[in-house]
Amino acid sequence: MSAYPRRNSIDYAHADEFSQPFPRFMRGTMTLAKAAAAGGAAVLGLAALGAAATVATAAAARRRRAERLRGKTVVITGSSRGLGLALAEEFGRQGARIVLTARDADELTRAHQLLLDIDAVAGPQDTLVIPADLRKQEDAEELIRRVTESWGPVDVLVNNAGIITVGPVENQSIQDFRESMDSNFFTGLNCTLSALPAMLKRKTGTIVNITSIGGKLAVPHLLPYTASKFAAVGFSEGLHAEMRSKGIHVLTVCPGLMRTGSHVNAMFTGKAEREYRWFSLVATTPGLSASARSAARRIVRAVLSRETEIFITPQAELAGRLSQLSPGVTATAMSLVNRVLPDPTTDGAQPVRGADVRRREPAVAGVVGWNAARRYNEVDVAAETS
Repeated sequence: MSAYPRRNSIDYAHADEFSQPFPRFMRGTMTLAKAAAAGGAAVLGLAALGAAATVATAAAARRRRAERLRGKTVVITGSSRGLGLALAEEFGRQGARIVLTARDADELTRAHQLLLDIDAVAGPQDTLVIPADLRKQEDAEELIRRVTESWGPVDVLVNNAGIITVGPVENQSIQDFRESMDSNFFTGLNCTLSALPAMLKRKTGTIVNITSIGGKLAVPHLLPYTASKFAAVGFSEGLHAEMRSKGIHVLTVCPGLMRTGSHVNAMFTGKAEREYRWFSLVATTPGLSASARSAARRIVRAVLSRETEIFITPQAELAGRLSQLSPGVTATAMSLVNRVLPDPTTDGAQPVRGADVRRREPAVAGVVGWNAARRYNEVDVAAETS
């Protein structure tokens, strides 16, 4: 017989040692472990339920807020193209009735048809198209009067109309500054003063002022635009201070760069082709600029949640905050930017439209920017293809 036991043999002399229950301290540890596992599972389950409830609550809140716009009258100035058209689309998808207004009647007709083609509005009955030169107080008053007669009081006024002229100050004329002030500041002022009495009487209403990061930060080669936007920001912030206690919601929007295609309709002075190249590049490059659709959605959300000021892009918000906290640093940075921009000319050339100096534009502007221009009615696609 082997000196070693078989593998399946049992040492009965020590078998009782393994049949004894666990020591008391080990039984307590096992109980705690089971309790901890059960408790952990319960916590995870509650956390999952809580997260699901939070998501559902947020979604329900968004739906309730969106319902606030259903059937509301929204007047959007400068809505024949660009951001104004993107806003008309977004407000329309929320069920609002849209008033399109701008100076160019043909552009307004194309914009109206585009909204119908993409089903942004329920039908023609939910849109009004009113050509108007809102630089004139009488046109602004007539606009509000016609809207009120057709649909009742204005619920939301979006002051979006504006122009932009790019070039060194040496090549900007006093007329360039006057035109920028008229389009970028006085159109909003005229419309606000025309719509405000009825809002105050009802103690309700929203006024959205589309300004710019250029109204917080002085950008070189954009001085007429910047001066007018500083005025618009000041007016909007002061209006909020006076109207908040009276039931009127005032939203100041300070966008950074956006891919609306508007660079093709901007005016350029000095070395126009070179000015167009740098401006179109920064205005159309993803990462530097926001899409028109995302900007419009952000603005509509801010209207629904009654925010006071928004910046659209993180870069714009950072620049806006920094200009307030460290104006010296910001001024130095802008002077460095100016050094790499084109020098002024001495030939006295008149401003030219971006679309007329598109030669040798950056590839991103030629593809991304031009697609945005087509999408948001900055160019007449039918005329372009004919």
